[in-house]
Amino acid sequence: MKPYGVETISTSMPAARPHRSRKGRRGVLQETTIALSTGVTLRYVEQGHPAGIPIVLLHGVTDSWRSFEPMLAHLPTSLRTFALSQRGHGDSQRPSSGYRTRDFSADIAAFLAAVGVRSAIVVGHSMGSTNALRFAIDHPQRTRGLLLVAAFASYGMNTTITGFWESAIANIADPIDPKLARDFQQSTLAQPVPPELLDTAVKESLKVPAPVWRAAFSGMLDDACVSELGRIAAPTLLLWGDHDAFVPRADQDVLLKAIDGSRLVVYRGAGHAPHWEEPERFANDLTAFVARCA
Repeated sequence: MKPYGVETISTSMPAARPHRSRKGRRGVLQETTIALSTGVTLRYVEQGHPAGIPIVLLHGVTDSWRSFEPMLAHLPTSLRTFALSQRGHGDSQRPSSGYRTRDFSADIAAFLAAVGVRSAIVVGHSMGSTNALRFAIDHPQRTRGLLLVAAFASYGMNTTITGFWESAIANIADPIDPKLARDFQQSTLAQPVPPELLDTAVKESLKVPAPVWRAAFSGMLDDACVSELGRIAAPTLLLWGDHDAFVPRADQDVLLKAIDGSRLVVYRGAGHAPHWEEPERFANDLTAFVARCA
């Protein structure tokens, strides 16, 4: 196995039915519904040139595609970027079951097939990073690269996650308490973000019904892909905030050792959601990584 290490990247680079539009600095993002061969329908937005390198963005638990909305405005339009609301989240379909990492991974593969993309760079945040890892293991030929944000090596060994499960999630019931949703989203931050961003995150969390909260957290706790990480051959970049209240640095070291040639960028002072706290820097690091994978 090649040596692993820490790297800081610095750059100066600045067919379905549409349902809703979101206005951003680059124009209108059209939210679209797509039916997948896995039996679910997802909502997503797409921006950029159709011939650009495909990128798939996967949000964290109880978030939606809107988790990446601030960052999307800073990405070059030469990239073809898809931001998904994963099953059970946002305004995507909420099946009664199917919230294991393999289910999310199967949805990613089905989504790529549905939009006619052979392979993509997959970007995941928190739960989304675990789903991205599972996808890279299950579908190596379809994975051009992995960018993992606030990635866990293990949930079951993480006392913060297991404690949150036992105290707040295991017996959660509808309607979701707005204070729980706000406290959860606020706990991911170490630096100020625009109030409207936090409000949006809370609203998206409140869309997720209690059974999906339980199933998604249960699926994460049962995940054991760490034992298979050595199978990942795709270029991999880890982004981690050193004030992350959920993911310890030790998890990044586990991932670095397990994934051959992987690299780590540390966001000093950032929390569990560096793409919220520093969206322009995040977009620049993603753009530089895409150039390496091209």
